Order: sequence, then C-alpha cells, then structure tokens
Amino acid sequence: MPTPLRHRPPFGPRLGAVSLITVCLTLLCTLSPAAAGTASEPRPQPHDSLQQQLDELVRAPGGPPGVIAVLRDGKGSRVVRAGVAELGSGRGPEPDDHMRVASTAKAFSGAVALALVDRRYLSLDDTLRERLPQLPPAWGSVTLRQLLNHTSGLPDFVEAPTFLNTLLADPQHHFDPRRPLDHVADRQLRFPPGSRYQYSDSDNIAVALMAEAATRVPYERLLDDLVYRPLGLRRTSLPQGFRLPTPHLHGYDVSPPAVPADVSELLSLSGAWASGGMVSTPADLTRFVRGYVGGRLYGRDRDVVREQRRWVPGAASDPAGPGRNDAGLGVFRYTTRCGVVLGHTGNTPGYTQLIAATPDGRRSLTFSTTTQINETMQPALLRQLRAVQENFVCSLLGHRG
Repeated sequence: MPTPLRHRPPFGPRLGAVSLITVCLTLLCTLSPAAAGTASEPRPQPHDSLQQQLDELVRAPGGPPGVIAVLRDGKGSRVVRAGVAELGSGRGPEPDDHMRVASTAKAFSGAVALALVDRRYLSLDDTLRERLPQLPPAWGSVTLRQLLNHTSGLPDFVEAPTFLNTLLADPQHHFDPRRPLDHVADRQLRFPPGSRYQYSDSDNIAVALMAEAATRVPYERLLDDLVYRPLGLRRTSLPQGFRLPTPHLHGYDVSPPAVPADVSELLSLSGAWASGGMVSTPADLTRFVRGYVGGRLYGRDRDVVREQRRWVPGAASDPAGPGRNDAGLGVFRYTTRCGVVLGHTGNTPGYTQLIAATPDGRRSLTFSTTTQINETMQPALLRQLRAVQENFVCSLLGHRG
C-alpha cells in the first residue's frame, strides 16, 4: 500500500498579492496534504446555525469576502451564503455565478478517464510508455491508476523554474495546455511508481493526454461528450484566457491590513488545463459531484467504481477536506464524525472549493469561498474552514451535533 509523502512547500511566507498569485497559479501552492485529518486536530463544534458559521468565516481575519454553500438531498436544495459576490456591489453570491473551480477540475479529468475505462478505450493498467511514448522513457512504467491516485512519482511542473519564471514575467501568458510536462521532461520520477502518495498537478495533465491518445478526440470535446451533456452542465467550461463569464464571483487576495485585491482575472489558467483550469458555478458543480460520485458516468462496469474506491489511507486533497482524508482514483474520501462523503477540494488565487456527495450521490455539498485558503498561507483559517465544512456535512447527513 503506498504511503503518503510529506514534502516541503515550495513557497515561503505569504507574499504580496501579485507576486503570490503569479507563483501560485492553480496553484496549488503544493502543500503537505498527507497530514490532514489526524487525531490531533480539534473536534469541530457545532453552532446554532449554518448561517452563523458562514457569517463568522467572512468576518474572520483574512476571511473570504463571499461564501456560498449548496446542500442538496432527495427533497430539494438549500443555499446558505454570506458576504458579497463583489465588494462594493451589495450583491450576494448566487448558485449560477461563475468561478474558478481550481483542483476540483481533477475530478472532471477523473470522470473522463473512468468513463473511457468503462467503455474499454483505456485500462487502469495502461502505462505512459504504451499511450504516450513521446514522454520521457524514465516515466514509462507509470500507470493510469497511479496518475489518478497521485502515486505516480511524476515531477510537478508547477514547481519548475521555467514555468514559474514565465508566469512571473507575464501572469496572463498563454501556455500551450498540452505542453506543461515539457517543463519537467529532464527530471526523473520522484519515487518508484505506486510506492508513495504525493499530490501532483502533472498527474492530471497526463491523464487528459492519455484520454486524447486513446480516443484521438480533444480533451475539451471529451468533457462535453462524457461529462457536460450527460449531467446537464451548461455553465462549465475549460477556457484558455483569463476572463471570467458574467455574472461571476469575484475572487480576492485578502492580506490584512491591506485592502482586498480583486484577482479574479489576474491570471491565465491555460497552464493549469486539466489539473485546474476549469470555470463552473455552484449549481453545475452540484450536478457534477452528484453524478460523478453516484457513478452515473461509468455505471456499465461496477468494477470501475470498486477500483475508484481503493483508498490510499491518510492521503489528503489540496487543501485538505473535512475530517480524515483518503485518496482514491480522481476522488477523495472524507470521513467526518457524522459519516462519509466523497469528493474533491481545490484552491487557486481568489478561490477555495469543496465538492462532496454521499457514496450513492443522493446528498451533496458544494462549498465555495472567494479567497485562497490553504495550509501554507492561512493555516488557522483553513482549520476553521474545515471545521465549518464538517458541520455542513453533518447537517447534510441529518446530524445536529
């Protein structure tokens, strides 16, 4: 069984808005996700209401200007929100507001890959050598399975000096989305494939490239054919520029005592592509996570679902989700004090995301904040966020305490 690998965050103390954002992209500010959900963390304490908890999160030092959570069960949806969609506007966040979804995009690439496994275009044991022989021979034994559960050992392109220097020079630089692995093509694997867990953005770039190689269809079209249309996603896309559709949730760099800086359109996320470049809405993410976790996209072969849920114990998403985290194939298991949900998290300049659903897909939670919250930048706020998210999960599952 692969074990989580704790590694040093590549960036130092919090930087100014522009410099931080340009070195972080989806960015993922590659953290140390292996330690999440341990017994040493304080037990979340329920408050009188979910609304109160969101209000307190917005008021916290460095807290997001806006938060929106969508809880859905078999009876309907409940939307809980606090703050504003844009500072100075007075308009609250709405379920149809666009936003950057950060690393929850990795669940979409997981959905594409597993749908192709279900249809026999791909196998979880397919290797990079077989599907992508143009990649470095030293990476050849890495399998699709290892890419999907982050045990591949691929070097992470977001840490490469050539990638970071390009981004620093021009935050809106348009990267060839299919070439980010070129930045680390001269590097060996970080460890033998399958022996450890280490979250890497390179993994999901390779997943998308394998899907294209197997089908000879562009990844964007695969998303449309295999995910968007089956689940009725009408406001989800994988853009190449830096503009967001309207209306959108404005994302901010919040660095007290400075005035929050709007960073919604500061970066082009073309370099993030399948690992974190997508745009969606809380309503669409709700539809996606219910269908994805519930197996609606790859239900022909139940072996696919079983393989997806072979967990790497203690391996966390980035940032860590509520409760104890374990990694599967394109999905994480969050074991809270009230029960289990499956999903994914993400953070990028201006946004932090959680999407989760019960294993049958019938109950779901989408939780979006309009600032980047992670262990490197705001550890105390991340602990508060995870506690609030756990309380929301408890409410979703019908628990009060």
